[in-house]
Amino acid sequence: MRILYLAGREASYSRTRIVMRALESRGHEVVPVLPPDRSFKHYPGLLLKAMLKAPSCDVVLTGFYGQLLTPVMRLLTWKPIVFDMYITTYDTMVFDRAKAKAGSFMAWVYGLSDWLSYKAASISILDSQHVIDHFKRTFKVDGKKLRRLFLAVDDKAIYPRPATEKSDKFLVHFHGEYTPFHGVRHILKAAKMLENEGVAFQIVGRGITYEEDMKLARELDLKNVRLIDNVPYDQLAVLMSNADVCLGIFGDNTRASLVMTNKVIEGIGMAKPLITQRNAPVQELLTHGESVYLVPAADPQALADAIRTLKNDPALREKIARNGYAAFEQYCSSQKTGEAIEAMCREAMS
Repeated sequence: MRILYLAGREASYSRTRIVMRALESRGHEVVPVLPPDRSFKHYPGLLLKAMLKAPSCDVVLTGFYGQLLTPVMRLLTWKPIVFDMYITTYDTMVFDRAKAKAGSFMAWVYGLSDWLSYKAASISILDSQHVIDHFKRTFKVDGKKLRRLFLAVDDKAIYPRPATEKSDKFLVHFHGEYTPFHGVRHILKAAKMLENEGVAFQIVGRGITYEEDMKLARELDLKNVRLIDNVPYDQLAVLMSNADVCLGIFGDNTRASLVMTNKVIEGIGMAKPLITQRNAPVQELLTHGESVYLVPAADPQALADAIRTLKNDPALREKIARNGYAAFEQYCSSQKTGEAIEAMCREAMS
């Protein structure tokens, strides 16, 4: 197929890069229409380019952030459209970033963007059946055009490898954008509880809650936490390779109950034992005590106990890492992603 790939994020953005590579590896020609950065100011130009290129393509694939692109693209072409929705605007802006209250006019506007993009696309992709069911309830649609596709990572960069450094302490790794659903404050509190037990933490990233979380870190006077700024993706994999355990998310808002998150897939893709909060999307892919270690949301004591358990049980760590990686290979590799999106594009064309 000749696939027009229209997205609001640049070629270096992880989801953009993963999808393009996955389709090209299947032998398809991907015609990218991408911005140089994440700014919305590029969208009019992107849509004009996409309109001119669409006639020579078999199908249009809209990527993140496509809620503003997909409905307009529907007006510009009658080619079939597959929308890699990935996340909803409504859940992100209302339940995580608190930019609007549920029931408010702005919440309605955010929800309208999700509903319009769903209506405009031939097929839309979400990352779990739980989120599909949530979407159907929230927007009162039958969901016949929704398909589940687990998140994938760039497995040219994320793959099991030997550690480049070995700490004399049990090293726990977290990376993320410090958004509310990540719950970094709970990781910091757990770190304090383990300060005298030979456990060290490396926390990578920046984001919305960074200043608030750094204030808490200073108040706790943490001695066992290393804070690292954002790093290139390949360097992130090196940092993960040195860890004994990787962490997922631990926030207690509604958004946290609806997401799988890249860091979960990256953790199992590195064949590392993973600890994350218990929610329905994660449990569609992984099983507690077998391929992941699950804890309640917003519970630093439970997180500290989980880290302590894995620290003291090498056999359990090895089992969770092995089974988590097996789940990754079965569902989340670039090959599986390419196969799935290819099938959805052919379905849309038919």
